[in-house]
Amino acid sequence: MNKPVPVSPSGAPLEIERKFLIAFPDQDWLRSRPGSRRVEIVQTYLLSENGKTRRVRSWTEDGKTVYIRTVKRSLTDRTREETEDELTSEEYDALLSEADPNRRPLQKTRWCVPFEGHTLEIDLYPFWTEQAILEVELGSEEEEFRIPPEIRVLREVTGDPRYLNSSLARELP
Repeated sequence: MNKPVPVSPSGAPLEIERKFLIAFPDQDWLRSRPGSRRVEIVQTYLLSENGKTRRVRSWTEDGKTVYIRTVKRSLTDRTREETEDELTSEEYDALLSEADPNRRPLQKTRWCVPFEGHTLEIDLYPFWTEQAILEVELGSEEEEFRIPPEIRVLREVTGDPRYLNSSLARELP
């Protein structure tokens, strides 16, 4: 059952999340979790107006690829307005011409792991072998959640701009 998506006063959908830097997780454990899913993602940041982030994603799961455009605007460290639209491959290819030249496409493997009523999104990047990022989306900034003991949290990085995907795309080796 999907939880209702919170909305801003303007009616835009909200993304409320917390983010953690974690030790590189055991992929056998991730694979063994009931309901876990593995997704390959390539996200490209597009030129955008101040205060907004625009990106397109190629999202491949079980051999099927979908394309998604996302526009985000930060409200607090934990909350953003977020709109997403599915694209055709032609629309996706056309938007790639608007790529931000200061950011490289960011590749990652995402594990979506259900745990105690939440989905933990664990992003593994090809340029990190010792650490990864865990995100959890919430219904409110105050909502409580737990992280399984098999995941070793190094520190919370919610609100730390160094760990935004848009920053990682800028810092790639």
